[in-house]
Amino acid sequence: MENRPEGPIRPTDDEARALARSLITEARFAALGVLDPETGHPSVTRIAIVPGADHAPLTLISTLSSHSTALDANPACSVLIGEPGDKGDPLTHPRLTLQAIAEGADKAALRAHYLSLYPKARLYYDFGDFRLMRFAPQSALLNGGFGKAFRLSTADIVA
Repeated sequence: MENRPEGPIRPTDDEARALARSLITEARFAALGVLDPETGHPSVTRIAIVPGADHAPLTLISTLSSHSTALDANPACSVLIGEPGDKGDPLTHPRLTLQAIAEGADKAALRAHYLSLYPKARLYYDFGDFRLMRFAPQSALLNGGFGKAFRLSTADIVA
């Protein structure tokens, strides 16, 4: 009888860590999940992201947005990173779900870094209602493709 781990989760290895970090490094947008403070229901929106120096994603969010209000009420959130390629079943392409805490980042200090990776943000980066947020990973689930599921820790993701 074949010796297989129980359940679909594989032991986390260096290949899984590298894939998770590359998904964060290469992504320029993601889906952000928050809890609506008025209803308690989940809400998901698309955001622009860039990797921070430690691989934790950064995003620029308007304080006028509903997800900004939600993060102020509860900074616990989820960030889905990874998009399907042009071919094949979309569910077989790698994706990473970060469970994170949203925290303020130094917008002025990180301006050059952010804009070097997401130059379209030059149009609004300096607007007063925009703030830079860092998603501090608490844990993650990596789906590396069919049959390649991993649980990752903060140390597996950030440098």
